[in-house]
Amino acid sequence: MSSDPVSTMDSEFIFSVVFILILLVLSAFFSGSETALTAASRVRMLAREKEGNKRAALVNKIRERKDRMIGALLLGNNLVNIMASAVATGILIKMFGDAGVFYATIIMTLMLLIFSEVLPKTYAFHYAEGMSLLIAPLVRWVILIFGPITEVVTWIVRGFLRLFGVDISKVTAGSHLELLRGAIEMHEGPELEVQEQRAMLRSILDLADVDIEEIMIHRRNVNMINISRSTDEIIQDVLKSPHSRLPLWKDNQENIVGLLHVKNLLQALLQSGGKMDEINITSLSKEPWFIPQTTTLFDQLQAFRERREHIAIVIDEYGSFRGIVTLEDILEEIVGEIDDEHDVSVAGVRKVGHGKFMVDGRVTIRDLNREYSWGLPDEDYSTIAGLIIYESQSIPEVGQSFLFHGFKFDIVKRQRNQIKTIRVTPLKKEEVAA
Repeated sequence: MSSDPVSTMDSEFIFSVVFILILLVLSAFFSGSETALTAASRVRMLAREKEGNKRAALVNKIRERKDRMIGALLLGNNLVNIMASAVATGILIKMFGDAGVFYATIIMTLMLLIFSEVLPKTYAFHYAEGMSLLIAPLVRWVILIFGPITEVVTWIVRGFLRLFGVDISKVTAGSHLELLRGAIEMHEGPELEVQEQRAMLRSILDLADVDIEEIMIHRRNVNMINISRSTDEIIQDVLKSPHSRLPLWKDNQENIVGLLHVKNLLQALLQSGGKMDEINITSLSKEPWFIPQTTTLFDQLQAFRERREHIAIVIDEYGSFRGIVTLEDILEEIVGEIDDEHDVSVAGVRKVGHGKFMVDGRVTIRDLNREYSWGLPDEDYSTIAGLIIYESQSIPEVGQSFLFHGFKFDIVKRQRNQIKTIRVTPLKKEEVAA
């Protein structure tokens, strides 16, 4: 007895449809797994692992080889997508002839896009942590099965790219830093609060790229003590200074011979019963710590922590004294100005009304930008006088005015070839445009 061809065709059609649905589910699994494992918070997963969560430990282990994980999931996804499309095309060709290819293309594109890409990835993105914990054991098996194949594919791809002079094995950590910078820019919330948080996070990433000379206190602005003076005079100088650690010099200010901590001086005063003549300033001082001006902020911050020091003397390549840098200076690069009751907002700046400022030529642009959010460039110079000389390509005369970077600069006082005082006026947008 022969079988009914119609019923055979119906059963074949039903089987094919069920098979396609299974393949679509698998495709959704691969797509969602990739998104979930990529988007899940690394910090929370590490915390869960420390709490003893074995699934979280498995997720972290899988993500240690992210290229292998993504390769295996992509391979699985492509296999089921191509197979589903091929089966659908075969069915529809039998039903509609050559037009079945067109119908299969439209139907499978919509099915794969909606149910195997957008839907699972949207869900996985919003519930990344829970989903990654759920699918981690299954993904481990996928990686074990497809891992060797993806290794071979990766080897072939790298070899092919090398033929065109592209070596992906030389990708540096810089690309990861760019990803972090992008994530920082996407940070959202209350405007003022977010601006401060972004500034802090950007500063942390820049610590390894900024040299000490860009933030140091220039030697002209350093409060120093002449060790050759009498103890009484030195104590008077210490009391006038707002700082707790002061460099000591002898013969000339280039010759730094020690560092005096005010606390040590007070202890010596107490032990001597207030008899200043019995105090030996040299014995109270510490040996100065000299560092090159090309040291990065990150390296110097680490060095401060290791040596438990708070101040260092900055020198140039010839060993000449350039200035000082403190732990507070580096921390201020991250969190902004840290003022106490003895600090002056910006030394050398005086507001004279109507949005004008009288500025000493030695004031650094970094201090002005931090205090007033001016945004003046400082790549080729460090002081406000340096900016004017650089932009004007001259040493201006008293009474000359310049318009640079949205500001008006009036030369108020000059001593020989040094610009002493400048009147700075931030311009409004309409004034800049005019």
